[in-house]
Order: sequence, then C-alpha cells, then structure tokens
Amino acid sequence: MEHMVQQSGILVVSYIVASVLFILSLGGLSNPETSRRGNWFGIIGMAIAVIATFFHPSVSKEGYGLLIAMLLIGGVIGSIVASKIAITAMPQLIAGFHSFVGLAAVLVGINSYMESGQLMGAARIVHETEVVLGVFIGAITFTGSVVAFGKLQTIIRSKPLLLPGRHMLNLIMFLGAMYCGYLVFGVQDLMAQGMPMLIVMTVIAFVLGWHLVMSIGGADMPVVISMLNSYSGWAAAATGFLLGNNLLIITGALVGSSGAILSYIMCKAMNRSLINVIFGGFGAEKPKAKISSGGSELAGEVIPTNIEDVVGMLKEAKNVIVIPGYGLAVARAHHPLKDVVDKLRKRGANVRFAIHPVAGRLPGHMNVLLAEANIPYDIVLEMDEINKDFPETDVALVIGANDIVSPGALEDPSSPIYGMPVIEAWKSKTTVVLKRSMAAGYAGVDNPLFYKDNTRMLFGDAKTSIDTILAQLQ
Repeated sequence: MEHMVQQSGILVVSYIVASVLFILSLGGLSNPETSRRGNWFGIIGMAIAVIATFFHPSVSKEGYGLLIAMLLIGGVIGSIVASKIAITAMPQLIAGFHSFVGLAAVLVGINSYMESGQLMGAARIVHETEVVLGVFIGAITFTGSVVAFGKLQTIIRSKPLLLPGRHMLNLIMFLGAMYCGYLVFGVQDLMAQGMPMLIVMTVIAFVLGWHLVMSIGGADMPVVISMLNSYSGWAAAATGFLLGNNLLIITGALVGSSGAILSYIMCKAMNRSLINVIFGGFGAEKPKAKISSGGSELAGEVIPTNIEDVVGMLKEAKNVIVIPGYGLAVARAHHPLKDVVDKLRKRGANVRFAIHPVAGRLPGHMNVLLAEANIPYDIVLEMDEINKDFPETDVALVIGANDIVSPGALEDPSSPIYGMPVIEAWKSKTTVVLKRSMAAGYAGVDNPLFYKDNTRMLFGDAKTSIDTILAQLQ
C-alpha cells in the first residue's frame, strides 16, 4: 500500500512538471526566436510524462515489457517518418497524426463504456457523457483528418463536394448521432442495448467528419488543419477524463483551445467566417466572376524577364522584400535563396521577408521553411508589419506565392477572394514573380498582379532560377 502511495506521488509531481513544460512550450512556439526552446520544453515534458507512466499504480511490473515494446515500435516509426518527410508534406503528416488521435479517442471511449455497469447514479451519467463526447469528437477528427490528408496529398480533389441540401444533411446526421448517444445512457444490458447504439453513433460521426471536410475547398485547408488540431485536442481531453489522466486533460485542453484561437486568427486573416469554413461555405455568396484555371481571362499581357535583368535589378536595389509561398517549398529553393539574401545584404541592400498568415499549406509553414535555411528571424516580418513599406521598396521578389499577393482581393468585388487581406507587392517600384507557368493558385483564382505594368515574370523552376541568380551575383 505504501509503495502504491509513493508511486501516485511520483506520478502527480511528474504530471505537474510536464504540464508546466507544455505550457512553456506553447509560449515558446508562439515566436520564431523562441521556437527552438519551446520545442525542447515540449520534448522534455513528453519524456517526463512517458517515463511517469511506468509509476502509474495500475501498471504492473509484468506490463513494463509491453510498454517498452510499444515505445520502441512507435519511436522507430516516428524516426523513419521524420527523417523521410519533406517540408512540403508537413501538412499531410500533421493531418495523419490528428487522425491517430481521433481513432485513439474512439477506441478508448468504446472500451471504457464497458465500465459503466460498475457505476451508479451521477457517476455513471458523467462517465457515459464522457464516452459519448469522446467517441463523437474522435470519430469526426479521424475521418476529417483522413480526408484532409487526401486533399493535401492530391489523392482527393481539392474542389469542395457540394451536395444538394448538404447543410440539412449535416444537421440530420448530427441529430441522429446525438439521439443514438442518448440511447446509450442507463441501459441494463450494455452489450445488447448500449453498445449497438454507440457503434451506430460512431459510424454516423465517421460519415459526418468525412462530409464536413469534403465540403471544404482546398484554399481553406490551412484553417481546416488548424481546426482538426483543435478537435484532436478536445478528443484527447475527453480521453483523459475517461482514463482519469489529469495530464491528458490539461494537454488536450491546451491543444484544443490554442487550435481554436489559431483558426480564428487565420480566418480573420482570410476575411472568412470560422463557421463558413467549418460548414463548407455555409452562408457564403456565390462568386460573381467565373474562376479560371489559367490566366487567359484577365485583360492585358504579361511582361517576361530573364535572369540577367533580375540580377541587374537586385544589384541596384537598396530595399528588397521577398514574399515566399508554397512554390518555394516545393522547389526546395530556400537554401540558395538564403545565400542570395546574404550576398545582397553584404552589398548594402536592406532585404526582408514578408509572411502572410496563410502562406503555404499550414500555419507557420513559411516561418519553418525559412528557419530551416537559417534565415535570421529579425528580417522575417508579418504582413501587417511590412505592407506599409512597399511604396519605398525597389524590388519585391515573389517566389511561389499567388493568392496572397493578388490585388484582386482588394480591388475586384467580383473576385471570390475579395476582402482577404493580402501582401501588397504591386505597390513596389518593380515586382518580380518567379513562377513555372501562368496557372492559377490553390484557390483557382486568376491573379491581376501578373498583368501590372511594373510586374516582371521570370518563368521556370524556382530553384534553378535562384541558383543562376546566385551564380551571377557571385
């Protein structure tokens, strides 16, 4: 008995320390300059939490072998995935991780339901409420994350699935799932009466999660990933209640609330409603203009340029702003870009980066990309900080970005992205766009920037172009 009390004391202290480290980790990850430290806080906190599990009173010495085997298997799989995953595939990886959290919540919830027969009165009602909520949120998170993975991996088309009466269909599925969840409460025979209803509710929630994310277009995927992050947090918190694990409750609540806040911030940056995104365009007006797959519908002609002219502009420029996008990550051109920036700064140019909140396919995607190339944090600025400086900028270098630099978002009321705050690159003296072709961006919207008189188009692979620019600067 004394040994069990000692184990519980170690567990409680370890969970408190781990919880504090997780909070410090979130605080550190909120700023690029402290992100590495925040990451280490999270790693240490998770290590303490895992080790503390061995001191849980319900874990016997015979169970240590199974725990160690699971840790080794998971560690090996995680190491292989982390070493092979490209930064362009990071959003898919995170969506995949979210699906595992959701599925775990479903399995734990169904398993924990069998303990309801041992409880009475209010304790049973609370436990069964935790089961229903955990399974429902987990099921939506699982299938929603699988669909998000498929869309980001281009296994599933990014275009939204807009079924007739889709909002009514979602409502019917939600009410049906809640009714089945209601029938789970207080039954006499758990296996014959309660479990079938819990399984039916799970299946309905699976379909609801699938349909919700299928109804969301590819342009909203950054917000979807953030929302799924929030869902997975609440699913983890529900699992923590079922298992009586305070650390899991705290961690889940931290992830759930931070994901929800981040989703709100991103929606504000896109001039979108969070409800509009979650329910696949609920209440949205149909676009007045036709969305083209290329640039042929806009009036005007593009002005192509070449490497020599771009190098000449950069050599003469005193102020340069670089706007990175997903195309930069795809081309893996951020390392030579860092060398170009170093050369220009040595020549006396003021070079900075402008980051849009939803650039790439994931919140903070571009910040991570630039940090990987060791680009100094102090020259990486957010959109709101740097937009005012474009009129005094000699060259704005747009690399792989499209919708986030579209003047149509501010100038064309008929544009589907009208009202979305964007980086105002066209206000610079010269804008150079590095792009493979005239294809539209991820939102499928033509970009009037390409036809501006002060815009020059440098066609070709971004890495090849930047490598050549670097060679000529040297």
